[in-house]
Amino acid sequence: MKILKCLLMIVTAPVILVLTLFVWLCTGLIYISGLVLGLFSTVIALLGVAVLLTYSPQNGVILLVMAFLISPMGLPLAAIWLLGKVQSLKFAIQDRCMGK
Repeated sequence: MKILKCLLMIVTAPVILVLTLFVWLCTGLIYISGLVLGLFSTVIALLGVAVLLTYSPQNGVILLVMAFLISPMGLPLAAIWLLGKVQSLKFAIQDRCMGK
């Protein structure tokens, strides 16, 4: 039984390493993209309000929805949620195979 546990640890160690590196990389990308997309969403939101009031309400609403999606409360928040699930998977594998 001890040999099987050791073999399982050897097999899952690279998976845990890859998941750890993936989480670190994605965390950095989310941080940088959150800053950049936050600035873009502000510009698009201002443009959306201007278009809403002057040109076409439909196009203005479309621009405002796009601004929300790229804002830190839109798609980056969904990416953070998904990254949390990947990290939970990594910890579950780690606890199951290398735990007590």
